[in-house]
Amino acid sequence: MGVFTYESEIVTAIPPAKMFKACILDGDTLIPKIVPQVFKSVEYLEGNGEPGSIRKVTFAQGNQFNYMKQKVEALDTEKFEYIYSVIEGDPLMNMLDKITYEMKLEDSPGGGSICKTSSKYYTIGDIELKEEAIKPGKEKASGVLFKSIEAYLVANPNAY
Repeated sequence: MGVFTYESEIVTAIPPAKMFKACILDGDTLIPKIVPQVFKSVEYLEGNGEPGSIRKVTFAQGNQFNYMKQKVEALDTEKFEYIYSVIEGDPLMNMLDKITYEMKLEDSPGGGSICKTSSKYYTIGDIELKEEAIKPGKEKASGVLFKSIEAYLVANPNAY
């Protein structure tokens, strides 16, 4: 098993506490409402969001993927840190054992936040991943998701 790590940063105009609440704490219900063309539903199979919880994410029809199961590894609401793993489903592409995402929201100089993400791809056997295969899709998915949440929060300033 090999491990490929990809790191990225996204800057948003939304302060960390507000973005963390919308994206992480309320994301299971908010994200399918904001981007229904991507996400159909999120349901907990075990737990309710705390570490150890397992949830199933179902993608909307017409997407590359149908579903994935995620395990919440860690959640720190004071430091705005969140770690989860994709443990089953289409994003693993029969090439990966799991994908672990570590997210941390920090203050940005302009009053918004910086979302720092580290993604670790754990390959099956001798399969090798290259950054060129992951980077375009990862950046597009993260950018669309965060910018959609940011647009929602800007349009609904009293929502959070």
